[in-house]
Amino acid sequence: MKIASWNINSVRFRIDIVTRFLAEAAPDILCLQETKVMDEAFPHDAFRALGYDHVVIHGQRMHHGVAIIAREPLHEDDRLDWQANREARHVGVRLPNGVRLENVYVPAGGDVPDREANPKFGQKLDFVERMTRWSEALAVPTLLMGDFNIAPLASDVWSHKQLLGTVSHTAVEVEALDRLQAAGGWVDLGRHFHPAPARLFTWWSYRAKDWAASDRGRRLDHQWATPDVAAAATGHTVFEDCRSWLKPSDHVPIMTEFAW
Repeated sequence: MKIASWNINSVRFRIDIVTRFLAEAAPDILCLQETKVMDEAFPHDAFRALGYDHVVIHGQRMHHGVAIIAREPLHEDDRLDWQANREARHVGVRLPNGVRLENVYVPAGGDVPDREANPKFGQKLDFVERMTRWSEALAVPTLLMGDFNIAPLASDVWSHKQLLGTVSHTAVEVEALDRLQAAGGWVDLGRHFHPAPARLFTWWSYRAKDWAASDRGRRLDHQWATPDVAAAATGHTVFEDCRSWLKPSDHVPIMTEFAW
């Protein structure tokens, strides 16, 4: 089984590259973040045309939004409010083999890494803390994936020294993510298969005129697994070339294969 994750930054605007990715990479399941569409306007037909008949969505107009798209049936969906304000940032399902799959879009956190000066940064830290409390109570095999908006390792950013004070790579965010990982005993599948300092960027800003030439990437997108699920993983891929496709997202897809 192949399970992919992608912050698509508007699924309707970028439906052509989503369907291209599905046709070329052929994941069994695709988790999308930042879909930016209400549930009733989700482009189901484009996915059905490729054999992805099962969709679980949690949409929001113009902002946020997450979806899980699959070839096979999905069960027991839920929508956890880790933001505590009803933003559409999580959707979860149970796979046919009993594994839980949780798709999350962690808030970006604004530009200033200070809880008092920038409430969005505090909301991000609180979001991760709620995920940590949830992780502590996990009792089933689980996959957690999506846009975490945190690049934890020095090799997860283009310049550790220059980005230490930049939201997504500050010490307080990294410490929060480390606590989350420890709480669930999570295995970081990207680094499990591509140990640091291997290149593993998943995001490049739109601000660069030539993203590839400047190559100021960060690894913001992650796939984590409880140890029992990680034991079935056989490989992890980052599809960096997708950043050059027509009307690209600023993120690229990531995918893990499992021996199920």
